[in-house]
Amino acid sequence: MTQRVELATVRDRLAVDQLVTDYAVALDDGDWTAYRELFAPGGRADHRAAGGIAGDAGQVAAWLAENLRPFPVRQHLIVNRRVRFGVWEQDTGDTARLRADYVNAMGPAGRDGVPGTPDFLSGGRYVFGLLRTADGWRLGEVVAEEKWRRL
Repeated sequence: MTQRVELATVRDRLAVDQLVTDYAVALDDGDWTAYRELFAPGGRADHRAAGGIAGDAGQVAAWLAENLRPFPVRQHLIVNRRVRFGVWEQDTGDTARLRADYVNAMGPAGRDGVPGTPDFLSGGRYVFGLLRTADGWRLGEVVAEEKWRRL
């Protein structure tokens, strides 16, 4: 690998890592506009394994907005990120797959402006399909694979 290719790979890894972090922050903040903007045109999400729906980014954002409303206290931790880039003619391509574990704590609003204590905890794995677009890396698909839940 040349230094130019190695630098491009490092830049791609950082961009992909930032995209996944932005995904967690959009969920936690309930910023559904930002959530939708993380997806490439035609991008989809599948939350069926966690009791949700599958659909395009707009449909899933609307579903999440409605179903997460009772849980204004949210924190998604996405860890153990493993990324594999598509390869095209011995060079980094325009696709990537990232698998990462998550822990998600959620809870109701507290009283007098004090956040409530999370009373819902779940964990599992996300599988992100990523695409390089003219606007940078975007999500082509997100699949949530819930492995456990505690109420």
